[in-house]
Amino acid sequence: MIRFGVLASGGGSNFQALADGLRGDSNAKLSVVVCNVPGAKVIDRASAAGVPSVVLDHKTFTSREAFDEKLVATLKEHGVEWVCLAGYMRLVTPIFLRAFPGRVINIHPALLPAFPGMHGVRQAINAGVKIAGCTIHFVDEGMDTGPIIAQAAVPVLPGDDESKLGARIQIEEHRLYVKVVKDIAAGRLSLEGRKVSLRDAL
Repeated sequence: MIRFGVLASGGGSNFQALADGLRGDSNAKLSVVVCNVPGAKVIDRASAAGVPSVVLDHKTFTSREAFDEKLVATLKEHGVEWVCLAGYMRLVTPIFLRAFPGRVINIHPALLPAFPGMHGVRQAINAGVKIAGCTIHFVDEGMDTGPIIAQAAVPVLPGDDESKLGARIQIEEHRLYVKVVKDIAAGRLSLEGRKVSLRDAL
């Protein structure tokens, strides 16, 4: 069984999708949720799902590196092997990436490499694109620049605003994140160098 940790900063809808989608899966376990924002809704979601949660307020640390050292220690204390970023609004440092080499993934509400960073859905609306979507990728030291694992496309409809389009993208995010985590837990997906490897179950 692979133990996953989830990092989140807000409402936790992607955490909820993982908690629901992985329930009963013998290959995957959500071991802990770590949130950097006190009072965020994801903490309540974790409690309701029976997943331990830890709040690490980044504002109480003197540097990103000091925060990430504590973050790594917290995840290791809970036996975490892979890390899922789920609405986690911080860039991780090399300290963090070295602790989980090739085992940190993120979900982003855009079809990378288009519209990285904040407000991917808003960027898509403003650019006037006809197709938007979401991307799951491995995390590297850049902002949304790691090797792409999977994507799902969503049409931009007449009359869409950021809220409407974002809601439809989120449906695909939830579906895709569960699928990717299940593939990892079943030994079908890994990172080899900068190349994503997808294979039959081991």
